[in-house]
Amino acid sequence: MPGLYLTLYMFKFPTKTNRYLSFMLTIYNSLTNQKEVFKSIVPGQVRMYVCGMTVYDYCHVGHARVLVVFDVVYRYLRHLGYDVTYVRNITDIDDKIINRANENGEHFLELTQRFIDAMHEDTDPLGILRPNHEPRATDHIEAILEMIEELIEKGFAYQAANGDVYFEVAKFDKYGDLSGKKLEDLRSGERVEIDANKRDPADFVLWKSTKPGEPFWPSKYGDGRPGWHIECSAMSMQMLGNHFDIHGGGHDLQFPHHENELAQSECCTGETFVNYWMHNGFVQVNAEKMSKSLGNFFTLRDVMQEYKAEEIRYFILSSHYRSQLNYSEDQLNNARSALQRLYGAMLDTKEAEIPQNSGYQQRFEQALNDDFNTANAMAVLFDLVREINRAKSDALDKVDSLASLLRFLAKIIGLLEDNPEVFLRTQAGSSDGLSDTAVEALIQRRLDARSNKNWAEADQIRDELVEAGIAIEDGAGGTRWRRT
Repeated sequence: MPGLYLTLYMFKFPTKTNRYLSFMLTIYNSLTNQKEVFKSIVPGQVRMYVCGMTVYDYCHVGHARVLVVFDVVYRYLRHLGYDVTYVRNITDIDDKIINRANENGEHFLELTQRFIDAMHEDTDPLGILRPNHEPRATDHIEAILEMIEELIEKGFAYQAANGDVYFEVAKFDKYGDLSGKKLEDLRSGERVEIDANKRDPADFVLWKSTKPGEPFWPSKYGDGRPGWHIECSAMSMQMLGNHFDIHGGGHDLQFPHHENELAQSECCTGETFVNYWMHNGFVQVNAEKMSKSLGNFFTLRDVMQEYKAEEIRYFILSSHYRSQLNYSEDQLNNARSALQRLYGAMLDTKEAEIPQNSGYQQRFEQALNDDFNTANAMAVLFDLVREINRAKSDALDKVDSLASLLRFLAKIIGLLEDNPEVFLRTQAGSSDGLSDTAVEALIQRRLDARSNKNWAEADQIRDELVEAGIAIEDGAGGTRWRRT
């Protein structure tokens, strides 16, 4: 029964393949700064909220990391047998959106819808499963205003002279517990804008009074729009309840966004907000965080002109989610080579019964049980590849079952879902090079040359293919080719 764990005993839960799995999942909790055994609030169920995209531009690789990381969390929790309710919000109103819409001369909802569509278009190929719910902030204005009213009535918020409504951080004794920030430091100006309308420099806005040229909603506090932090609190609690299991996002959201969410939510309800806070590390370029503000970002649609979506996913999962991830072409090329090796092991195999109680599966799940350590889990896949290749060399009957196990384990983290032949032949994006038809024509010319014992021409064609990045293998079943 999920949610109950003791070191001395093993509890078993059925997987979708009708096997039974012993497990003890641990998660690094950013609130306590330590790994903790995961225990769901409701046995067998998990409620998870992840801060998604602010939709005013195209997704870059840093955004992709957040989406892929929590896609793996979602997939693995389901693999363990949990009934998961996954909510990933969309921020569709904030300063950046308003400014970009004004620059473009378009309605802000037209801008956000365009980039929501682009987000799905760019991230679906990465194998990212759609969450159960993808709420938009503008659809939850009523819930946001109800929460603000509750905070004011309980004495945790106030309306300033300029019409804005602020949360009063001094009223929440635990403020700073999530981020490790001290209120005294914040009052001295750390990451806090000086505003004469605030009672305390650390207070943050819940409702912004309207300004000329901005969209607004009517309220008892005057026309305005919600602050960023209150949006996520209202959406998450409306869809998951006042108290839920997991809240995730990028490390940059730990402060002030998640700190503020925690404060306003617990003050509003008087209940614990979240049990486990998870934060993934940055994607870095030359030791700096990849971000639009720094101008050092690479959009997914640009990267996918040169690399396959699964290569990008592999690159993201090749490091533990809490570590910093250094973006470079070398890293993506390594991901390409690794996937070619994994897919290559599945060539000439057919679907077969997966071995039961496999040591490979136990090690793979043990790695993921250790705070979703995908890097260690993928190392197990390559140990399995070595055994598959040895079994092929020795013509052993277990090749098909081992290859089926490889695909089964890889799919748990969203890899190896393509046909091996198709993957190894397909070009990435709009990469230059020979088309499939041109490659097939050259291979046929080479076969004709070999049949006519014109070895010089056959060798010349092989060299031409190699130069174009095409590897060929001659075997009893004919000539096979793949892109390198």
